[in-house]
Amino acid sequence: MVRLVQAFVLLVMVATLSGCGYNTIQEKDEAANAAWSEVLNNYKRRADLVPNLVATVKGYASHEQQVLTQVTEARSRVGSINVNANDPASLAQFQQAQGELQSAISRLLVVSENYPQLKADQNFLQLQAQLEGTENRITVARQRFIRAVQDYNTTIRRFPVNLTAMMFGHKTRPNFTVENEAQIQEAPKVDFGAPGQPQQQTPQTPQTPQPPQQQPAPSNG
Repeated sequence: MVRLVQAFVLLVMVATLSGCGYNTIQEKDEAANAAWSEVLNNYKRRADLVPNLVATVKGYASHEQQVLTQVTEARSRVGSINVNANDPASLAQFQQAQGELQSAISRLLVVSENYPQLKADQNFLQLQAQLEGTENRITVARQRFIRAVQDYNTTIRRFPVNLTAMMFGHKTRPNFTVENEAQIQEAPKVDFGAPGQPQQQTPQTPQTPQPPQQQPAPSNG
């Protein structure tokens, strides 16, 4: 009899948890984790392309040491971060480092415009195409992660699922902010145009004063 009661209580608990969104929480959480893994994979793909890119550019522009060093150091900082996607500070640090790497790579590609032989190198062209494709993949993966986290956070805040979330310790997850997205997607701006010259005003020619007209002398009648 006791076992029947225990089984009945267990069934009631399972039904209650299902009705209160426990399974839904697990599904949304797994979806967010999968989206984050995709983000990491694409970031790693970009980082893996950097050494070959630096070596190729160095073969034609070895004296561009400052830009080459910046790219290498930015990649090193990215690799040294052990990111925790559930920690807002860790996620922000990771995102900043990724943004710095993207900016450094963009500056390196701008420098390459000054070397026609480098631009014609087949290895460089292939790396450039791979980087472009990787940046597109990163953007897509990041957008999917943002949507997945938003979906998860909205779910655990909604009643009565929020009660189940509180019971099992599920908290809202940090996300990429709009400011992060704008900073990452904006390439460095290079202005090759000369500043406009102020317009010069044409000096006005002073008018020559006219001599006063003489009155006719009165006639003697």
